[in-house]
Amino acid sequence: MEYFASPIPHDKLSLILNSIGLEVEGYEEYQEIKGNLAGLVTGEVLSVEKHPNADRLSVTAVNIGGENPLQIVCGAPNVAAGQKVIVAPIGTTIFPTSGDPITMKAVKIRSIESHGMICADDEIGLGSDHSGIRVLDANTPVGIPVANLFEPYDDHVIDIGLTPNRSDAMSHLGVARDVCSWLNHHEGTSIQPISRLDNSIPSTGQACPIEVIVENKVDCPRYTGILINGVTVGASPKWMQQRLKAIGQRPINNIVDITNYILHDTGQPLHAFDADQIKGGKVRIKNLPAGSAFLGLDDKERKLEAGDLMICDDESNPMCMGGVFGGKESGVSEKTKNIFLESAWFHPVSIRKSSFKHQLRTDAAMHFEKSVDIGQTLEVLKKATLLIQTAAGGAINSEPVDVYPIPKTQPVIELGYSYLQKMSGKAYEKQTAKNILLGMGFQLVDENAETITVETPTHKTDVTIPADLVEEIMRIDGFDNIEIPSSITISPSVSSGSRDYPMREKLSGILAGIGFNEMLNNSITHSANYTEEEMGRAVKMLNNLSSELDTLRLTMLETGLQTMARNLNHRNDNLRLFEFGKTYAKNESSYFEDDHLALFTAGKVNEKSWNKAEEDANLFYLKGVINALQVQSGIEKIKFSAEASDRFDDALIGTAGKLKVLTIGKPSEAMLKKFDIRVPVWFADIHWNNWLKAGEKNVIRYREISKFPAVQRDLSFVADNSITYSEIEKLLNALSMPQLKSYRLFDVFKSEKLGKDKQSLAMNFTFLDDEKTMKDEEIDKMMAKITSNIEKTLLAEIRK
Repeated sequence: MEYFASPIPHDKLSLILNSIGLEVEGYEEYQEIKGNLAGLVTGEVLSVEKHPNADRLSVTAVNIGGENPLQIVCGAPNVAAGQKVIVAPIGTTIFPTSGDPITMKAVKIRSIESHGMICADDEIGLGSDHSGIRVLDANTPVGIPVANLFEPYDDHVIDIGLTPNRSDAMSHLGVARDVCSWLNHHEGTSIQPISRLDNSIPSTGQACPIEVIVENKVDCPRYTGILINGVTVGASPKWMQQRLKAIGQRPINNIVDITNYILHDTGQPLHAFDADQIKGGKVRIKNLPAGSAFLGLDDKERKLEAGDLMICDDESNPMCMGGVFGGKESGVSEKTKNIFLESAWFHPVSIRKSSFKHQLRTDAAMHFEKSVDIGQTLEVLKKATLLIQTAAGGAINSEPVDVYPIPKTQPVIELGYSYLQKMSGKAYEKQTAKNILLGMGFQLVDENAETITVETPTHKTDVTIPADLVEEIMRIDGFDNIEIPSSITISPSVSSGSRDYPMREKLSGILAGIGFNEMLNNSITHSANYTEEEMGRAVKMLNNLSSELDTLRLTMLETGLQTMARNLNHRNDNLRLFEFGKTYAKNESSYFEDDHLALFTAGKVNEKSWNKAEEDANLFYLKGVINALQVQSGIEKIKFSAEASDRFDDALIGTAGKLKVLTIGKPSEAMLKKFDIRVPVWFADIHWNNWLKAGEKNVIRYREISKFPAVQRDLSFVADNSITYSEIEKLLNALSMPQLKSYRLFDVFKSEKLGKDKQSLAMNFTFLDDEKTMKDEEIDKMMAKITSNIEKTLLAEIRK
């Protein structure tokens, strides 16, 4: 609350924050010492006697300022008469460092009444020491609250949820600016956040002995620094430690704590170097060759990428990964006497890339990657410098360095009042809109009856277009204050919708009906899943969220196998999954996006029961599923042919006419090993657009169901093992028998008794004439033709 002249009640502050778009996600009352030592008082031990019934206990008389001393049984080995101690009288609740709170009651301990407790540090949250009771200074008054001695810090912590564009609210100062704008608009005040930090550094007239050379001006357009001599590194002030702890920061030393405090106060990351470790007296901001070694503060050596922005000394030794992570050699230690303090503006894209590549998600990186206020770089440096002088001593014998060759030009935006009304749905008074913008720090450039033109302040890094100004005005005025109109006039758009939606729903229903489950996978995967040649066609992410999600998938296989592996690892062994999704690729001039339907099977497709044997997933089961989808899609015929592939042990290509409609196969063991899958998996990839085209070619015709009976005949023959079913299909289709309505293979038998490399195949044929009942002679004649062609073409032997 130090940013405001008068305190704002916490419930009111929460309402304001929600109103201005800073959603309150949590609220808690922070206590440095849980319970704030409430109820504890100082006392003086008047006497100590041995407990009559226990060797390790003592019976004490303790004066806490009342009419009569308290009798307290104590087990501490160091209790003695004359000590000033901490006492928890009856009714006081104590909060141990570990464990649940305890409320004091009058109790008997080994037949002796005890009216309270003489406390050790760990029993009241002062520390972890349990070797004995806390003995206070001999001059401590008796009967005063212990809280008066230790002054425990308490505060109120509000957690807010920020959208990525609100970098201006990633600091206490930024939030305070918005709160002041709301108060000025709604309550007629005229206030600005109060800064308790001074930035008035007296001029020395001396140039800084450390020279700053910015070699990469794109990723570092502004760099400021200052040399502070003769500092003493030690503990930071108590008030600063308490505030850092309240927001979850661990105090380290006065120099580091000040940089962290300034970061959360102003939103500007800082970094302190041991000035004596800057070789050559020069700081160079540059990129080092890929593969260069960098030893970080965590004692881990990292290999740099060519795009990592580094802060180096004059010999190009990396001292810090700019805006991300400090180096071991140049870091501040207890021996540091002279520091060079850095305050800079680094390009958000550069910082984000390095942060994710090296898995260094530091507070500084998360601020820089959302962009910080380039206009406050030097002022924040001065504030931090004066804080360091206060907490660590030191002298400023030279001027700050400010390398800012091309000052950033702020956006100038023209906002039409009619556009404001159109976008917001509210007719704002012109003066109201103007007051809100000027109160938020926008500079008036021009105004007339129709428009207002303003220059964006440097801390509003996300405001670049008129729509952003509309959002700012609506936030401060309050979204709840947008009037609800009495009528709404709309022009409904006419959309044909997705032409393939009915077919997707139809096939999804079929797959669900035969036991498949639909999955939704991320279309972003790991580049390690593809070969170097394949990566030449892949679409790489420019701003990936993690190192393992950096490429748009080339095929449906990899992401599907990840889901299969996850399920198999959780003992979900029998899997039938399908997914509608997209794949992505590129060439030298274009990008491509294709739709797919992917099917995955593993384990059993039929569970064993009393009347049915279990069945493993295999190629023929998956082809059967494809056939069911083919029929329902109106595709007359799919021709399969073998295809060699590094990704599959067995792979078939399915074509309908000249269109490649699917790939079906068994992923290779090497592919499955990548995902730690130890069971066979069968995969089908339907090329969705070609599949739809193949189905559209067939016109649906309706005809009367035949009045005449169908006749079935079976035929068994012995042929070479090399004979495939597609060869049999080709032979039968070439016979041109209109009455042969269907045929199917219903048995395959292999045995050495049939002959070497021989198999017995049994087929069923269905005949039907739509005009008459067929006679045996006609059917026998057609069966004879079929038999003859099988014998001649396939060199088969008919079994009789």
